[in-house]
Amino acid sequence: QVQLVESGGGLAQAGGSLRLACAASVNIFSINTMGWYRQAPGKQRDMVATITTRGSTNYADSVKGRFTISRDNIKNTVYLQMSSLKPEDTAVYYCNAVRYHDEIRSFEFWGQGTQVTVSS
Repeated sequence: QVQLVESGGGLAQAGGSLRLACAASVNIFSINTMGWYRQAPGKQRDMVATITTRGSTNYADSVKGRFTISRDNIKNTVYLQMSSLKPEDTAVYYCNAVRYHDEIRSFEFWGQGTQVTVSS
């Protein structure tokens, strides 16, 4: 299976920036979609941003214009650049990967999560 390891979380002030990284154990060309999800205490896990192998991106409305997802195919790493951080961005951020096997099956993988805390 695909191993995903997140890094870059930490403490930031409101208005500040953080960059998260997710390193995959396989060539990310073999992964159809990679993305970032987050889960705040007492809340469900929600999509933040996704990116396909073709470069198509999708963002949650709450982060549009502030967050940018990108990938480095040489390093097999996907990034989430977070700017203009708000306290409500505080959550555990999880890396996600989806790989299509065929028309019937797909495989989904998750990283261990990295904590992001934004102070007001």
